[in-house]
Amino acid sequence: MLGDMWCSSELTSDKLGITEIKLSFLRENGILKPGIHWKSSPLGQKKPWKPKALYNIKMCREIINKFYSEEKYNIAA
Repeated sequence: MLGDMWCSSELTSDKLGITEIKLSFLRENGILKPGIHWKSSPLGQKKPWKPKALYNIKMCREIINKFYSEEKYNIAA
């Protein structure tokens, strides 16, 4: 089960119903935290300066749901 916890960006974005670009944006802007929501993939890494990210779908879903619900209510009228 632990091995199934970390998934590719393609599978994660599909399961969460968002694009890979949005997923990457959330990671690069600190919404998704390293070690909790994502980690670098050690497998097949030919370019260490551009590793692929693996995501914890359950943890990502929790923070994304929280982020979007807060964003919805913080819109100024």
